[in-house]
Amino acid sequence: MAQKKAHEVEAWLKRPDDRMRVVLVYGPDRGLVSERARRFAEKAGVSLDDPFSTVRLDASECEQQPGRLLDEALTVPMFSDRRLVWVRGAANQKAVASEIAILAAEPPADALILVEAGDLRKGSALRSAVEKAGAAIALPCYADDGRDIDAVIDDELGKAGLGITLEARQMLKTSLGGDRLATRGELEKLALYCMGKNSVEVEDVQTLTGDVSGLGADEAVDAILTGKPAEFDRIYARLLAGGSQPFLILSAAMRQFQAIQLMRQSMEKKGLSASAAVNGARPPIFFARKRFVETALQRWSSDALAGALERLQRAVLRTRQRPEVAGSLARQVLLGLTLERARAG
Repeated sequence: MAQKKAHEVEAWLKRPDDRMRVVLVYGPDRGLVSERARRFAEKAGVSLDDPFSTVRLDASECEQQPGRLLDEALTVPMFSDRRLVWVRGAANQKAVASEIAILAAEPPADALILVEAGDLRKGSALRSAVEKAGAAIALPCYADDGRDIDAVIDDELGKAGLGITLEARQMLKTSLGGDRLATRGELEKLALYCMGKNSVEVEDVQTLTGDVSGLGADEAVDAILTGKPAEFDRIYARLLAGGSQPFLILSAAMRQFQAIQLMRQSMEKKGLSASAAVNGARPPIFFARKRFVETALQRWSSDALAGALERLQRAVLRTRQRPEVAGSLARQVLLGLTLERARAG
């Protein structure tokens, strides 16, 4: 089976296997999926700016036009040795999975197929099509752990010639990790703020990230989880007025949803009660929030949590792509989740 474990992906990307003609990059961290897909594309040996060499498709287009993906993948390159067919936004679209299965089983000699997808369950059509093929590989992307976050911090601050104190690093890590793209955006902002200094200090981190990691963001996410749209709107407006960045509020929401998702999965796999799942959570849940988290676990199904995270991840990308309307884009997604929870009771 052609698949890598999450901790093996970085090493594979440094030295991609040329025999792999179909590459699936998937997972709940959309920012990391996007970053890793681009890294693979840059090593593919084709010009990413040449429309004859690199063809970008949206999975929804492929679903609406069956055969389009196959046609592009089987087209003979005119001005280069190979073509890159780059599909974004894949999920469980039937036509996409079917055509990827065909290409993975009999890959074209002069084309690479790169697919970006959200969180795919084991056994889903798209994952199975890739994992069962000899010339295809699946690369999972999950939220950064402590070691990964340290590496990203060192990478981004190193580009700016900045060091960071141990205390500042520990504080910074508490507000990062929900989404790789958002993490890099926050670090870029921090590096810009500290331009001209030799090292990032605790005071710098407090100034740049204090609003999002504070109580206000927790209150906003609590309102989403419990379906209180008026309360959410009030807190969200207050956060923006206080200078909080929309994509950081989205990241705060993602961290809480991911934590609840992990506990929900533990409940289902081990047959635990909500209370037992909360008591066994790592890092531990603050005692004053245990009852609230138990209630959230009972109200949100695994599918609902996965769908919410998918929407939050897309929203983070959109706010980075269109910063001029980031506040409205983030509010639309967050308020939509709140209203859906309110309707569901």
